Amino acid sequence: MTNLFVYGTLRHIPLLEIVLGRTEDLIDFTHAELPDHAAMAAVEGPFPLIVAQQGYDQAGLILTGLSQIDIERLNFYEGGFDFTLERKTASNGQGVDVYFPPEAGVTADSLWDLEAWVTQWAAMTCIAAREVMSFFGTRTAAEIAGMFPMIRSRASANLRAKATKHGRDVLKGHVEIVQKTRAYTDFFALDDFELRHERFDGTMTDTLSRAVFIGSDAAILLPYDPKRDRVLLVEQLRLGPLGRGDKTLWQLEPIAGRVDAEENAKDCAIREAFEEAGLVVEELEQVCEAYASPGCSTEFFYQYVGLADLPDDFGGIGGLEAENEDIRTHVMSFDALMEMVQTQQAANVPLVTLAYWLAYHRPRLRGLA
Repeated sequence: MTNLFVYGTLRHIPLLEIVLGRTEDLIDFTHAELPDHAAMAAVEGPFPLIVAQQGYDQAGLILTGLSQIDIERLNFYEGGFDFTLERKTASNGQGVDVYFPPEAGVTADSLWDLEAWVTQWAAMTCIAAREVMSFFGTRTAAEIAGMFPMIRSRASANLRAKATKHGRDVLKGHVEIVQKTRAYTDFFALDDFELRHERFDGTMTDTLSRAVFIGSDAAILLPYDPKRDRVLLVEQLRLGPLGRGDKTLWQLEPIAGRVDAEENAKDCAIREAFEEAGLVVEELEQVCEAYASPGCSTEFFYQYVGLADLPDDFGGIGGLEAENEDIRTHVMSFDALMEMVQTQQAANVPLVTLAYWLAYHRPRLRGLA
């Protein structure tokens, strides 16, 4: 049996239950401190690391009676972050193992605050942990580390879905999920469902087989210069047309990007404008929040028109090399945009939506300018 001292997120019992795969009633733990050590917030993300700190006693939990499978589950969860166990002595004199960060890649900042973390990050972390632990025994910790940014994005999207604005005048019927299976996962995921749902007459359907593409939330931005009455579009290779067999693989579209777990949609739109086009957006006008294709996909779009300065010489090739992006910018007049949309030369639904929104609100935006 192993005694483990946990000082960070695993002190949050709901998360610990997910990682160990059992409830609090089945977990033996005592409160203790680790002398001359402190939990510090990591610069790289919303998680802590432990460092030597003379005169500081770090509060934590000692988990006792851990089985071999418990340790394997904990190592799987922490191993994706390259944390390794070191032997220390707790304040009660008990020998304990402690997860320490790698020598490189994780940077200590200020003292870590468990209560603040619970308020801001615990709900998302627990959702992400359920997906992480679903791979225990089938994938390596290193593989999960590579998938973790998308796992966290999916978890954050799940939380945002709880605060959705739409839903007026629709049935709030019962849905019974008979079985749910993760058929595929990597950058994206695919879930198979066996389900029954309530009909409008109050009866239930037979069991239905359905599949859902699990994507992430995205922020989509059409930059508009109200003084010069022009917009900016980006051009890049798109896999949707490639997979469909379209003859046109490079597409004109608004700026777009995945909303990361650490940011809100507006911040994502502003960030993507700079990354994809080197553009500083001065103000955002919200257009809509909507599913891309609710019949088969979880992808959810936060769409904006962004007010920006688009001079004659603006444009070029952009994108992040780290993400292998190769993006060309196009600045065109509002009239040219509308001609493209009305002659079906625009094959991107968000672009068409944003263009018609802009057509309606353009007099107001130009008047403000």
